[in-house]
Amino acid sequence: MIGHGRACEAYHPVAPEPQGAGVVKAMSHALSRAGIDASEIDYINAHGTATEANDVVETRGITRLFGRHARRVAISSTKPVTGHLMAAAGAIETVVTALALYHQIIPPTANLRVPDPECQLDYVPVHPRPYPIRAALNISSGFGGKNACLALRRWPAAKR
Repeated sequence: MIGHGRACEAYHPVAPEPQGAGVVKAMSHALSRAGIDASEIDYINAHGTATEANDVVETRGITRLFGRHARRVAISSTKPVTGHLMAAAGAIETVVTALALYHQIIPPTANLRVPDPECQLDYVPVHPRPYPIRAALNISSGFGGKNACLALRRWPAAKR
């Protein structure tokens, strides 16, 4: 882990701020603390609850922060496999993100067949994808507008 960021938008008790302000702040803080630019991120393990309130907002936040690079970042959510583990979700997703870096494989978003029309980024559907991942982000969101993001980098000496 090379950086972390937190933000609380306090927009609504159960809905995120519509433009993704909290997600943007958490990702920005993680990148800043990691000392890397958004262009160095190759994979995002999204909070991805498969709800319109979350997925569209998360996509907007990623697009706002990453700009043109957003379309080059592979994104997936592991919740379709694990379920939403509430407080344990972030920990499990961090392990998955670390394993993706180690094995250089993007885990898929299981059961993703037809993405929301507003989610037009590279959401990896159904099958894992081999991918050269240098650095990754893991996004977690919670009730009350709480957002967290961890930045992870592949260990240079990692061997498979």
